Amino acid sequence: MFANRSFWTRRLLAAGIHLGLSALVAGLAAGLVFGVWYPYPYREISGGRELFLIVVTVDVILGPLLTLTVFNIKKPVKELRRDLAVIAVLQLAALGYGMWTVAIARPVHLVFEVDRFRVVHAIDVPQEELKQAPAGLDRLPLTGPTLLSMREFTNEKESFEATMAAMQGVSLSARPGLWQAYEKGKSKILKAARPLEQLKSRFPGRAAEIDAALRSAGRGATSVGYVPMVGRQTFWTVLLDNNTAEVIAFVPIDSF
Repeated sequence: MFANRSFWTRRLLAAGIHLGLSALVAGLAAGLVFGVWYPYPYREISGGRELFLIVVTVDVILGPLLTLTVFNIKKPVKELRRDLAVIAVLQLAALGYGMWTVAIARPVHLVFEVDRFRVVHAIDVPQEELKQAPAGLDRLPLTGPTLLSMREFTNEKESFEATMAAMQGVSLSARPGLWQAYEKGKSKILKAARPLEQLKSRFPGRAAEIDAALRSAGRGATSVGYVPMVGRQTFWTVLLDNNTAEVIAFVPIDSF
């Protein structure tokens, strides 16, 4: 009886140690995902939280459970080490695949497109078109999404081709050849911005939420406008400075 208790105690101890190590690795991965790839509000807009939690939960639970299953102190040391090494390799491979999946779905740019902002994700951008991007924009950032704007079409042919591509699922904002520095679109961004009071009058029940977002950004409601924003599966609103077009805050309101 006591021998059997000792047997399970050792197994649980091994599984517990494995769980702690797995949680530590998951914490480091979370720092990368939510601190760099999916900073607020993109973890909400782009679904990064749900995707990461699915990946990590399966990985963190899988490894310790396998250790609990195979750990036996009576096994030859060489065999036990081999079993644990196989588990570690499987777990790291699963985590690596999961992180790769999260990485290719990450937001890379917030682009002003005609009269709205659109979140562009790495997987949205045709890789073969990256060479058409302006200098400095031909690589997708790994340090978090950046602000861009969309330039004017140079001719009717380009407009037609971009429209046809959009009909096939490639949005205008995901076309690298149409990107330009955010500042170059400043006049159009300010022209598209609507008065903040209009947003509050349209959504009176959300006025306190809007004011709270501004306070968190250290701003008052003076000289603030808003522009709708398109995410992966949801719509938000960007609050910006009416003088500089600086993005101030985000609120989860569909303002279209």
